[in-house]
Amino acid sequence: MDQFSRNIYRDTPAAFAQDAMSLALAQEAVAAGALEALETINERKFLLMPYMHSESKLIHQQAEKLFKQYTNADTVDAELKHKVIIDRFGRYPHRNDILGRVSSSEEIAFLTQPDSSFL
Repeated sequence: MDQFSRNIYRDTPAAFAQDAMSLALAQEAVAAGALEALETINERKFLLMPYMHSESKLIHQQAEKLFKQYTNADTVDAELKHKVIIDRFGRYPHRNDILGRVSSSEEIAFLTQPDSSFL
């Protein structure tokens, strides 16, 4: 669900409007055993994506375990890169301008580094 808003409303605050609901639905699906029922890694990655998009350190602790158990090494690596940013800043600095948040000097410096973007 968060993929729809991200693509429909790209580069606007509305791009992130469905994150909380997407995470809640993903958590319910995981609790109901959906990961075991899905047949492919791509299906499991899609279900888990709201965990990766979360700005919660606690969610990323859960995400790391879920991605390791249910996806592949490349996807685990992507989750760990996201988790490092959340552990460091408590949010994704990439979203600050769009969401009207003030960036710290450390966040601004981070965003100038090679490979700081998810693009």
